[in-house]
Order: sequence, then C-alpha cells, then structure tokens
Amino acid sequence: MPRRTPLAFLVAALLLTGACAGPPTSSPSTVPQPTPTSPAGSAAAGSAGAGSPIGADSMSGIDVVFLSTMVGHSERTLQIVRLARDRVRDDALRTLAAAVEATEADELAAMRGWLPTAGPGASAAAHHHDGHGDDAALDRLRTAPDADVDRVLREVLADHQRWAADLARSQVGVGRNEQVRDLARRIEQSRTAEVEMLRGTP
Repeated sequence: MPRRTPLAFLVAALLLTGACAGPPTSSPSTVPQPTPTSPAGSAAAGSAGAGSPIGADSMSGIDVVFLSTMVGHSERTLQIVRLARDRVRDDALRTLAAAVEATEADELAAMRGWLPTAGPGASAAAHHHDGHGDDAALDRLRTAPDADVDRVLREVLADHQRWAADLARSQVGVGRNEQVRDLARRIEQSRTAEVEMLRGTP
C-alpha cells in the first residue's frame, strides 16, 4: 500500500489526470454535521440521498478523484469480506463483516451512480486509485489456515479501513461538492469505528 498521505494522494492523482469537472459551487456558511453512525447502521445512513444526482458543474477534480478512488477501495473491501465470510468463526466478527459488506455495497452503488455525471475526468481518475490494491493482503487472507482466519481478517480489514478513513478525512478538508463531502464524513466515521472494533476484538 502506498506510503504517501491520503491528501498527497488526492492531489497527485488530480495532477496526473487533469480531472476537473467545472467550477466549484459556493458552500453554505454552516454545514450540518451528521450523527455518528455505527458500522451496522451506516448502510442506512449511506443510502440517504444516494439517488440524488450530482451535476458535473458542481464537482471539482478532487471530488472526482476521491469518488473514483473510493469505488476501487470499496470493491476491494467487498472482496476481502466475501473471501473470509464463510470461514469466520467469531460471531461478532461475522456480524461486523456483514455490516461492512452491506454498507459498502450501498455506498458503491451511490458512487457509481454519481461518477458518470462528473464528466470525462471520472474515467481518467479511475485509473489512479492505487490506494486499495494490496494484493498481498488478499493472498494472506486467502491462504490463512482456518484457525488463523479471524485474526488475519481483523488485521487486513483494519489496515484497509484505516486508509479509507484517512482518505475520507482529507476529502472533507479539500472537497468542494457538499454531497461528496457528506459521504466522506460518513465514511470517515464508519471506517474509524470499524477499525476500533476490529482492533478491540479479542
């Protein structure tokens, strides 16, 4: 996994793609803060507004790069949890993995729906979301003995979700589209909670 910071990643990817979907819209002076959600409840929160289209002229290149990156990251998350779900022994971990799968499938559908409206930069940015491509971690999970699957899943998923939380936190600070920033806030909250649960599970 790249060692560059999430903010540096967003900026570098934007420079590489030249993705820019039009001038930013003005932001309201007061941004309502969403109620923190648990991983199990974040799927419902993520679906709120998921069907609302985003105009290309309201997204910056940073917004497009973030969405493209998170699409790839969520696709990898689903690979991770689906690879391990039939082998997990701990009931709490199985419940958490199911919540993660439901949440990210919901968010993935929303982000895929938004990206086609973001202009030609979206397809270019999609080729640079390299923050999620840890094939070694997948291989480690795939080859883990049954007795070690729970531990390996916790470690692999915690590292993976921590990166998503860091990236989302950076997006909140630099993004322009308020719908995308709101999604980033929810991602940062839910992934941070997931990491804490994964690391706190005995």
